[in-house]
Amino acid sequence: MIDSWPTSARLWHRTKASLPGGVSTGMRGSMRPHPLFFRGGRGSTLTDVDGNNYLDYVLGWGPVILGHGHPGLTEAVTRRLPLGATFGAGHELEYLAAEAVLEAVPGAERVLWSNTGSEADQIALRLARAATGRNRFVKMTGHYHGWSDAFLLGYRPDAEGRLDKPATKGQNSGALSDVSMATWGDLDSAAAILREPAQDIAAVFVEPVLCNSGVIAPPDGYLAGLRALCDETGTLLVFDEVITGFRLARGGAAELYGVRPDLVVLAKALAGGYPVAAVAGRADVLDQSTRGVVHAGTYNGNPVVLAAVQATIEALSEPGVYPAFEDHGRRLADGLRGALDRYDVTAAVNQAGPVVQVLPGLDRCDTFAQFLAGDQEWYDALTVELLRRGVFALPGGRWYLSTAHTRADVDTTVQAFGEAVAATVAVTGPPRAALCDGSVAG
Repeated sequence: MIDSWPTSARLWHRTKASLPGGVSTGMRGSMRPHPLFFRGGRGSTLTDVDGNNYLDYVLGWGPVILGHGHPGLTEAVTRRLPLGATFGAGHELEYLAAEAVLEAVPGAERVLWSNTGSEADQIALRLARAATGRNRFVKMTGHYHGWSDAFLLGYRPDAEGRLDKPATKGQNSGALSDVSMATWGDLDSAAAILREPAQDIAAVFVEPVLCNSGVIAPPDGYLAGLRALCDETGTLLVFDEVITGFRLARGGAAELYGVRPDLVVLAKALAGGYPVAAVAGRADVLDQSTRGVVHAGTYNGNPVVLAAVQATIEALSEPGVYPAFEDHGRRLADGLRGALDRYDVTAAVNQAGPVVQVLPGLDRCDTFAQFLAGDQEWYDALTVELLRRGVFALPGGRWYLSTAHTRADVDTTVQAFGEAVAATVAVTGPPRAALCDGSVAG
């Protein structure tokens, strides 16, 4: 049992003198009891600076899909490093990695390299505007497409519970005029916007599985319905597969659900933890970047990172990878449900391949409104008890599995989870109950 993290606490306090909040990205500041510092990892485990070992379900907030220090990935990157960091010119990995993406993603004809999901979503929007001659776009409430002014809207409610205001201080309030927000899973909501010519809609952006807000699968026929609506109205359909790409299937949600978007945004699982993103899709749309649509970036197509892309796709193409993901994901979700039931704790557990979501206080979670009603304070307390038992989990309830996780890892985790649930209930009581419509009971 881990009682405290003194070295991590000391390093975090030191880091606060040079980094705002002592973290490199604000989301890490929400980790409880405080951000941890790590020495390194191997496979499915991480070791912190205090020498504690953890089964890792954070996985770098998603990118480390092959686990830590994967031999093939490490060898590919190491082989490239002595050849130089970047050239500012072409190299063979640009097309070799792109060809690997195109071979995997159904219907994709071109790849445009970028560095982060936020950047890739922005160029996807610019390309859609150029292709259609329209300006505005549709996004679904609760869906996340990066932190840019254009997209950070309708993701989380403000202090007044509103989703139709800027999400952060310093955000251009004019961004609101460019977006219409629809309800996830409701085709009528999207149709009402798309069929109104005055809306001037260039594209619909959607997480094909709502992984950022509950790991909620699309209702039957929903993605196909969006495809038909976009075809009817001359609108581009953009799948934001920053999380789902190369994770739910080798070809992502486009393969899993049999619906081809016009553009697919890829990032997290694309390079096994190295910083890269891409937009894949229709040649006529992406080729606009050579005909007047500006897409720039000094680090785009970096050879070291593209070596990681090629090695990661190769590893994910091995036989049995995705059946194992599904098996381990179901085993983890079923085990977590069983542990919650044993201690009479109400919580929804959703699962899509190797992604699992725990939502305390809910009987089920099928909508964004229900997701918002989950008892996150109770879950934050649970994550500390998990840390004490050697399990590193994200705030917010999402769990990621890698190819390095084994059935034994999952079983060990389920045992620790049950102990953590019991400890949390003993200290805080059960989670706050929510009603099925997403409101809070009592």
